[in-house]
Amino acid sequence: MTPQQSASVVAAVLLVIAATVLPASLWAQNTATSRTADGTKRPRICLVLSGGGARGAAHLGVLKVLEEYRVPVHCIAGTSMGSLVGAAYATGTTLPEMDQIMRGISTELLFKDKPPRQELSMRRKQDDYGIFIGPEIGIGGGELHIGKGVVTGIQLEAVLRSLSKVKGFHQFDGLAIPFRAVATDLVTGKAVIFSEGELANVMRASMSVPGAVAPAEFGGMMLVDGMLTSNLPVQTAREMGADVVIAVNVGTPLLKREKLNGILGVSSQMLSILTEQNVQASLDSLKKTDVLISPDLGDYGTGDFDDLPGIVPLGEVAARKAAEQLKSLAIPAAEYAALRKRQMVEVKPDLTPVDEIRIESLQSVNPVAVAAVMKTQSGKPIDQKVLDRDMGRIYGLGNFETVNYSFMEEPGKRILVVNAVEKTWGMRSLRLGLGLSSDFQSSSYFNLVGSYREYWLNSLGAEWRTDLQVGRTSSFTTEFYQPLTARGTFFVAPNFFFERRTSDIYQNEDRVASYSVQAAGVGLDVGSVLGQYGELRVGVQRGRLKPELEIGPAVLSPGPSVDQGAFRLRLVLDQMDSVHFPRAGWRTTAKVYKSSGTLGADESYTRWDMDGAAAYSIGPHTFNAGIKAGGRIGSDRLPRYEFFQWGGFLQQSGYATGQLIGEKIVFGRVMYYHRIFKGTMLEGAYGGVSLEAGKVSDPLVAGSPDGLLKSGSLFLGLDTPIGPAYLAYGQATGGNNSLYFFLGRAF
Repeated sequence: MTPQQSASVVAAVLLVIAATVLPASLWAQNTATSRTADGTKRPRICLVLSGGGARGAAHLGVLKVLEEYRVPVHCIAGTSMGSLVGAAYATGTTLPEMDQIMRGISTELLFKDKPPRQELSMRRKQDDYGIFIGPEIGIGGGELHIGKGVVTGIQLEAVLRSLSKVKGFHQFDGLAIPFRAVATDLVTGKAVIFSEGELANVMRASMSVPGAVAPAEFGGMMLVDGMLTSNLPVQTAREMGADVVIAVNVGTPLLKREKLNGILGVSSQMLSILTEQNVQASLDSLKKTDVLISPDLGDYGTGDFDDLPGIVPLGEVAARKAAEQLKSLAIPAAEYAALRKRQMVEVKPDLTPVDEIRIESLQSVNPVAVAAVMKTQSGKPIDQKVLDRDMGRIYGLGNFETVNYSFMEEPGKRILVVNAVEKTWGMRSLRLGLGLSSDFQSSSYFNLVGSYREYWLNSLGAEWRTDLQVGRTSSFTTEFYQPLTARGTFFVAPNFFFERRTSDIYQNEDRVASYSVQAAGVGLDVGSVLGQYGELRVGVQRGRLKPELEIGPAVLSPGPSVDQGAFRLRLVLDQMDSVHFPRAGWRTTAKVYKSSGTLGADESYTRWDMDGAAAYSIGPHTFNAGIKAGGRIGSDRLPRYEFFQWGGFLQQSGYATGQLIGEKIVFGRVMYYHRIFKGTMLEGAYGGVSLEAGKVSDPLVAGSPDGLLKSGSLFLGLDTPIGPAYLAYGQATGGNNSLYFFLGRAF
């Protein structure tokens, strides 16, 4: 053998030793089993925690009993919610800490991906003022696309990070307690056992319920909830060297026949059947020396995340029923205390600044625009909560399927890598909407809306939006929105519009006429984005307006067709947390429209109007105050088609919709509403009352009320999958009263 060959053999032997002995020594730090006083080897005990959604909170109750009985846990294998609890415990999170975090978890917290509405750009907030329903529909490759889940899991990952004390990429055998998590490869249908990775990402993959949470992407795999392949991963525990398995099964039992009365029930049952089959196989593999704990969780379901504190004690009750078996596994108090001390990892927050923020994988979106919404900055300490909210703000831009981050080290540099995955169908989308209203008397209206958008038409973020509406008001509008910088601070927006609206004219309570207004024109706005607070626009408009009297006396005719030319200004400031049922925040809008002969207008006048609202809540109680005012500036009177039309629910309740028409308006309103029940994915239901006072001066029809008008309403509001719905009764002084139904935004 030549010297070179000898050296190669020695190197190979050393590599084999390094590959076997070193990992074994690392494993031994966490897996070494102790011996009793007579020298008998104690068993290696592995805890197996099943999936079950919110029902998995019972795992905490089981852990409390294990600690009370001094049962050592040498390794943990978990699926879905079991992986969440297991990873937290394996990284040294104490039961009191886990209990506190669990008490703060709710369905709303876990499954609402968008950041607080106040943090969205005005460009995205403006959709809330429409009557859109359902998700955005992607258009790409000649097909329509919707998201892969109801939510993307961004908010879920933020919660999971708070549960794990260990951040960053890790080998799970090196944790305080060796750990495994199970997910399912959606392409191959096989179980994926995680023995390394970023814990928050791994937990999120393990509990990505198909249809509810979008699949997670790992190394080219599309991963969903591990419940589909191994909901009670007993075999995984055996592979970790378990002598004794303590299996906690919180899986959801099959629904009874009477509950299978809809597509959701049938779909849920299909998942439960798949899960039950693999769970039964795991149960059949248990040995006599193993311990099975199956908490009786009654009617608690997988989605009851608002009830976690009530589920935890049921796990404790079930564990105590196995007290005899568990106590036989107990170790002496001093030995147990020493073990738990080694397993309780004290991890200080890693506030080390990053040298660079790198935004990867973008094809259409400019990274500068993504960085612009982040509060985290290079060279400054990392704040975990701020960074998590940054991910939400990036997702809130509306162009991504999912957003997450990781840290990486390069020579002399620490880098924060933001991985924002653009929507696979591209940057074209469609939104649909529906609005209905009725006063159960003479006025019933509907509007259907379709909105087509194209995003990131160039590197500065140009958008083209076209809206079509048919119904009481029919319109077609299109706008090309061109930011002047990648950060989008300033913009120009050429636009075109066509509109036809119908209005009824009242004299007191009698409808005496009806007219329509048809308008078309082009405009050009320049403006500034005021951070996350709002938008300021100034512009010019040129067009033609044709008012027509359809029914009624000629004296009420709005006049002939006119050429329009005007300067316009609009300021919108919006910090409301919701436009449907606001519970906190404020908003205001101010508009000025100056019709000028300089721009070719047949009539010269200046019209202004403004409105505002503010909401404040104490628990379930909300107080909401609003104002509205408008009129003319200068001596030139407004043409009839520019008069203010008022009346209806929360707009002088008791009057018919649009019953009050005048040249000037002043109005104020105070509302109180109470949250009757809290929603999960939606906002819930509210009951409320309003007190209103206003004056519509210089009425269009002589004899119509123009003094101080007082009114009020009682209402019920419910957030539904097709938009907010309201049922209300309004009463005004003078005997005016009305019932109202709305589907769509009411205030």
